[in-house]
Amino acid sequence: MKQSISPVSQPTRRMTFPKRAIALAFSALLSACAFAPGFRMPVAPGGDTPDRAGEYTVASGPHIEATAATPAVPITELDLAFVKRLADERKSSQQDVKGLFGAPDVYTVGASDVLQIVVWDHPELNAALGSTANQTSSKASDPASGFVVDQSGNLHFPYAGTLAVAGLRTEQIQQRLASALATYFVKPQVTVRVASYRSREVYVDGQVHTPGALSLTDVPLNFYDAIARAGGFNDSADQSDVVLVRNGASHRIDVPQILAQGLNPSKLYLKAGDLLRVNSRDDNDVYVMGEVSKPGSASPRRDGRLSLADALSQAGSINSNTADTAQMFVIRSRNGEPQVFHLDSRSPVSMLVAKEFELRPKDIVYVDGSGLVRFNRVISLLMPLINTGLTAGVIAK
Repeated sequence: MKQSISPVSQPTRRMTFPKRAIALAFSALLSACAFAPGFRMPVAPGGDTPDRAGEYTVASGPHIEATAATPAVPITELDLAFVKRLADERKSSQQDVKGLFGAPDVYTVGASDVLQIVVWDHPELNAALGSTANQTSSKASDPASGFVVDQSGNLHFPYAGTLAVAGLRTEQIQQRLASALATYFVKPQVTVRVASYRSREVYVDGQVHTPGALSLTDVPLNFYDAIARAGGFNDSADQSDVVLVRNGASHRIDVPQILAQGLNPSKLYLKAGDLLRVNSRDDNDVYVMGEVSKPGSASPRRDGRLSLADALSQAGSINSNTADTAQMFVIRSRNGEPQVFHLDSRSPVSMLVAKEFELRPKDIVYVDGSGLVRFNRVISLLMPLINTGLTAGVIAK
């Protein structure tokens, strides 16, 4: 005798598989909501009292949760008082460049300089230029005639013989020549001037239009003159990051800061062998990531300044549809240790804080996404899985 199957139990057994597939799909959906795709800042709550430095300790204040790769990092809350204190510390830590200012050096003749010497009423001495002239000039600007000071610093002149002239001013050379020629001529009248300056140079490199060597002359060369002779700053120049290398030591020249201190850069005179390098603003970029319109890098202004508000503006501002405006972070490396700043930008006053908070080169600005956005991203990733499960269930049915 065959066992009969109840007509009620048969459809119940057929619906078991699709129901189970749907249940599993929604279970996976709910469990995956906490693991939204993309980077985010998992912040652990804490107390409300910062330490003396304005930073919260891991035990008492909010912090970035530890992972297998990084330890727990304390968060510094940004407010107007803290930003002002940072600005004061930055001003006090800036390098003092007042020692670079002073009176210019008097030009003295050196090796490879070309001298034009005239002994009045004695044209036969001027004819001697043909044999001792600078015929191997390496520069098109050198004159066709003149007496070249050799590499030993000596000058060779008819009747006067060999004179050591390196380190002397032109009037001193003139007196020595007149004294040497007085043995052969009665009260010789001598005129000496530098026809070509080749012994002393400074070098301008970096973000200027025509970098290269500049000759020092009897007219002192100051900071602005050197930049002007090099064609001026180009569009990518960072005027707050100019480095002067002198006698093996580097000095950072922040032009806007010098002007703010009441110092005139035209009183900063360059010396022989100085190297002036103008760094690029691209070297001091910061990175803007997260829920902004155009993630990427942001460059400082020409004065070298870049605030948090400037960086967000270059990134097209915050994406109001996806961003959690209460979760804005600045990540910085300080002596190899991570440092995290947090700004709650929901208040209009916070935009003033963002305007006053200056970023440093290679800082990372991150705007976190809202919880709803992360939930929607999970939904979009799991919907193909749910649809596949439903399709399989229909086929099985």
